[in-house]
Amino acid sequence: MARKRKGRLINGILLVDKPQEVSSNHVVQRVKRIYKAAKAGHTGALDPLATGLLPVCLGEATKFSQFLLDADKSYFVTAKLGERTDTSDADGEIVETRPVLVNEADIKDAIKHFIGPIKQIPSMFSALKYEGKPLYFYARQGINIDRPARDITIRSIEWISLIGDELSLNVSSSKGTYIRTLIDDLGQMLGCGAHVIVLRRTAVAHYKASQMLTFDELDFLVEASRDIQNSQLNGPKSLHEAEDFTDLDNLLLPMDTPIEALARVEISEQDTLYFQQGRNIIIASSLLENIQVAEVVRVYQATSNLFLGVASVDDANMIHPKRVVVY
Repeated sequence: MARKRKGRLINGILLVDKPQEVSSNHVVQRVKRIYKAAKAGHTGALDPLATGLLPVCLGEATKFSQFLLDADKSYFVTAKLGERTDTSDADGEIVETRPVLVNEADIKDAIKHFIGPIKQIPSMFSALKYEGKPLYFYARQGINIDRPARDITIRSIEWISLIGDELSLNVSSSKGTYIRTLIDDLGQMLGCGAHVIVLRRTAVAHYKASQMLTFDELDFLVEASRDIQNSQLNGPKSLHEAEDFTDLDNLLLPMDTPIEALARVEISEQDTLYFQQGRNIIIASSLLENIQVAEVVRVYQATSNLFLGVASVDDANMIHPKRVVVY
């Protein structure tokens, strides 16, 4: 028999502004404690050096985190020209120094070579696994592992400024892109070397930086709620029993927002019961207009608009549950 998780069964997505020098896992655990949630997970780690948008999924929303892992992302990055480091960012050791003999026109011309589908070799200081251990485990021991180049796509690189030897850009890219590696490769093409000194994620899929919340903002709501509850406590109630999570819960985005780009299918109350049991359902072809075979769709109960999960569609008008929400 599975052990029951401790904590609140709360579902939704919180967009956190990750602080510098903390891990993504630390952010997840802190959000989990703030919400006293039974389950939490993130949607793609940021380096400790990096700040910015980190969607944290709570409860059943974790079932749809893969869609954000696979989504395009955008970054603001500042690179220091003239120096390479072993990690390709400011947390590493300088391994090479060269004069910076390039100007704005040279850099803009080099940038053009990175836009579109390209191959990228991941850094040894990444969390990619080799024989069950992250690459950085080997890198810290001075062991180099051959890494195959991976296909990525740089959607755009927007010039911001060149001040002294510090170059600032906005980059939009596909999943699996290492901005540190992109900057290192750019520095190599320029002949002067480069490494990341500032990295801030500004978008994940359709989520934007303007929607983020800092831990200062979250902590303020927690303390304000406790102050109110303390003033209202009567009798022997414990503070935990009296806690009001209304303001915090109102900050959560619905758990279907990661997949709002998917086609929507609505099913009947009877079919809802079958879907929630993980059973395949045949529905009217009229409900699948403009939906392709093998396409993944989001599924709702028609009358209540209750989000049920995601499913794939076959050529017999049958939908196959892939991720089912448990209420």
